[in-house]
Amino acid sequence: MKYNPNEIEAKWQKYWAEHKTFAAKNDSDKPKHYVLDMFPYPSGAGLHVGHPLGYIASDVYSRYKRHQGFNVLHPMGYDSFGMRISAYAERLLQGLNDIDWSESIKESQRNWIGKSVGAMVDFRLQNSESSI
Repeated sequence: MKYNPNEIEAKWQKYWAEHKTFAAKNDSDKPKHYVLDMFPYPSGAGLHVGHPLGYIASDVYSRYKRHQGFNVLHPMGYDSFGMRISAYAERLLQGLNDIDWSESIKESQRNWIGKSVGAMVDFRLQNSESSI
């Protein structure tokens, strides 16, 4: 049987979404544990391997704590201010305003870190430095 990554990944991404696999439970009797990463920052129009890299260690730790019986909350956050000069130049080239550009980067990070990488991140709760 030949490995088909598109088919296998789509299968598991659908399962995770339907079963809310990575969502923390508010009504849990388990002890609570909170894991927060450094926010991935915009570094141009796209993403690179460094964006999910920061989530690997915290993802492993989150899964470890969940297996120990903790109710783990691992939310997603976004750095909306990183590398402002580069970010501004990219927005000008793409014709996007601040809000559109910021949202497009967030969506790319959600798709890559949350879906393709399959990190144990609860995307129901998200924080952005631009909203602080």
